[in-house]
Amino acid sequence: MLTSTVLRTNTVSFGYDTKEVLHDISVCIHRGSLTGIIGPNGSGKTSLLRLLSGVYPPTTGQVTLEGQDLANYSRKTLARRLAAIQQQTETTFDYTVLEIVLMGRYPHLENFGIEGPLDLELATQALAATGTSDLASRAFSTLSGGEKQRVVIAGALAQLSSTNPTVIESNILLLDEPTTSLDLNYQLEIGSLLQNLNETGITMVVSTHDLNLAASVCRDLIVLRDGKVVACGKTEDVLTEETVRHLYGVNVHIAHNSAAGHLLVVPMRQHRREPYD
Repeated sequence: MLTSTVLRTNTVSFGYDTKEVLHDISVCIHRGSLTGIIGPNGSGKTSLLRLLSGVYPPTTGQVTLEGQDLANYSRKTLARRLAAIQQQTETTFDYTVLEIVLMGRYPHLENFGIEGPLDLELATQALAATGTSDLASRAFSTLSGGEKQRVVIAGALAQLSSTNPTVIESNILLLDEPTTSLDLNYQLEIGSLLQNLNETGITMVVSTHDLNLAASVCRDLIVLRDGKVVACGKTEDVLTEETVRHLYGVNVHIAHNSAAGHLLVVPMRQHRREPYD
């Protein structure tokens, strides 16, 4: 029987060389959730995502997927269950959009690593799911920022795709700052795409500096400051004026906006950032 917690960190710490950047982190990612990670620059958001994806092993503690330590999974097995999208979406070579998406099928390839009809079918489905089918033959380098982000997400969907229809309930997509450097139209487009994909059953974890993106798409939040979890829980409980003031040293007004259908964060003025107890 599938448990409600799909991904968990147990008293995890992590550092680069001699500098510890995450301290005693214990969080749970629930199956089917869309969880945001927020916090100031340098708070450890990207590092936590990389630990959750298995890119980095923790210095101490344990990260588990379905109750099993990530270290016990082979790289290919883990990649079939969990896809991570980093901030950088540029490529060295001038691949087409379809070629980029087909690269997501690598963990599923056998023998000589050549894609077959099934891989092409699943890549085509991923393009359709992200609204990028009409871009398939375009060179990736010619796309706008928002188009590139949708194509990269399509590649992640192709990576997670399986012929087993029950697997989707255990798939996880991790995204690091998915709307960075995008204009307002593409920010809204990517936010809507993430919500639509989450509604199909994919578990998502999104790090973001954009508090309004977090308020509009995330049902749960993990709040980091100085490498520590200072709050976690339902978005409406965690994203408060006091929390934002402590995190960023800024006074804000937060209220539910009936037109938008979610909390709206409006900065008011700078405030001295106070320490957490």
